[in-house]
Amino acid sequence: MSQGESPATDNPVGYISHHLKPLTTDTTGFWQINIDTMFFSIFIALVVMFISYRVGNNIKTGAPSGIQNILETLIDFVNGLVREAFPKPNKLVGPLGLTIFMWVFLMNAMDLIPVDLLPKAAHMMGIESLKVVPTTDPHTTFAMALTVFVICIYYNIKIKGLGGYFKSFLVHPFGIALAPINFILTIVEEIAKPLSLALRLFGNMFTGELIFLLIAILPWYIIPIPGSMWALFHILVITLQAFIFMILTIMYISLASEEPH
Repeated sequence: MSQGESPATDNPVGYISHHLKPLTTDTTGFWQINIDTMFFSIFIALVVMFISYRVGNNIKTGAPSGIQNILETLIDFVNGLVREAFPKPNKLVGPLGLTIFMWVFLMNAMDLIPVDLLPKAAHMMGIESLKVVPTTDPHTTFAMALTVFVICIYYNIKIKGLGGYFKSFLVHPFGIALAPINFILTIVEEIAKPLSLALRLFGNMFTGELIFLLIAILPWYIIPIPGSMWALFHILVITLQAFIFMILTIMYISLASEEPH
């Protein structure tokens, strides 16, 4: 959503490639750390924590307004989803779902900042590459999805026991007589959950960022119309992706928490 400039229109491939290149510690080694992803994701997490802390310490009874009203509405909404998914009260999933929604939403919302604004500011400080949307980095989405996967394994073992959890790989879905087939299908099913969770968020946000970059290389007098229309639509996209990640997390943990039959 930046203003069109001659370097972008003269070399659109180089312009897009530059904006999609992360600021990293090492471009060849296995243990590559994307510094910009780490910075913005941690910064946004601190913002969420700060806002929640301030609102929690200044709660007003009666008719709340402003950010307190928004947070209370979100809390009631998430708690309602958790109550529908869990037959028994669960103290972890509600706060986890709310945290995921707020964190993913704000990380996604970084995509609404003009694409050249922060990279140009970084360039003035000697930083040549900068990606500002953490969810366009698969490292972020896979890390979050794998965390959800580990929580699901924890609940599976907690509810079913270690033996019961591994037994489910042998009896689901066709019974013990087809144990080898059950094992393969269940492994695929378990691996597909974090993969789909991570790739869905990454794919949608990466596509959104790419479209903003394509709009940015248009002539300056054309940019406002498609840029504004896509920004309005993208607000729905970033909200929906945060909601989907949250609701799938709740569903996966709910399935992992079911009592064995």
